[in-house]
Amino acid sequence: MTFSYIVSGFAVGLLVGMTGVGGGSLMTPLLTLLFGVSPSVAVGTDLAFASITKSAGTFTHRLRGTVRWDIVKRLCLGALPAAVLATLALKSFGKLNQEIGLVIRYSIACSVLLTVVALMFKSKMLHWINAHPEKQLQGKPLFWATVVAGAGLGVLVTVSSIGAGAIGATLLVMLYPRMSSAEVAGTDIAYAVPLTAIAAFGHWWLGSIDWSLLASLLIGSLPGITLGSWVARSVPERFLRVLLAMTLTGVAFKLIY
Repeated sequence: MTFSYIVSGFAVGLLVGMTGVGGGSLMTPLLTLLFGVSPSVAVGTDLAFASITKSAGTFTHRLRGTVRWDIVKRLCLGALPAAVLATLALKSFGKLNQEIGLVIRYSIACSVLLTVVALMFKSKMLHWINAHPEKQLQGKPLFWATVVAGAGLGVLVTVSSIGAGAIGATLLVMLYPRMSSAEVAGTDIAYAVPLTAIAAFGHWWLGSIDWSLLASLLIGSLPGITLGSWVARSVPERFLRVLLAMTLTGVAFKLIY
């Protein structure tokens, strides 16, 4: 079982490093459905896993010059306070019931599919935006839209551990359509580090982290995300978009079924 955790960690780390997504969207369903880990422990452990794994990915993307730090700061302005408030809410009101959990899962699946559409039609989107520059947010509206998006992600990630990559990538593509796929991956990973760290600390406070499971996942994920982050800029952008679209499509169907 430990070897299976290591292999799973490597595979998820590789995908996260190359695309910026797939951590919570793949790891949490993997732990609950394949390995039988309870949902609360899966969420808490995955958040701790993501914070450490994405730190390694951020370091590599920084060396490769594929992180937009100005956008990272905007997302964190909204995400970090929201994560703290969500943790306090979980402590006060307890776990979410099954019906609300299903609504969240289906909402994430829809958002992931929107990401696929955005990636597959990115060139057409850019052509339309270049033809209609007045439709693109600029200045303060873009700044505040990014902060609000970060706040929504902060709540969602703290509650479910899902969304930092998949939904974050969607928002980056929509708000900043001129970013390359490697920059989307690097920026998406970088802002998720402090967000998942705060959320993981909150779940440690709630007592929902399996440390031995976390150690096994990290043994595989750290080399995986380092390798994936290193090759992200060298991989042709079209191939990276197709890989990301295929990954997210699988994630969406996993969440629905």
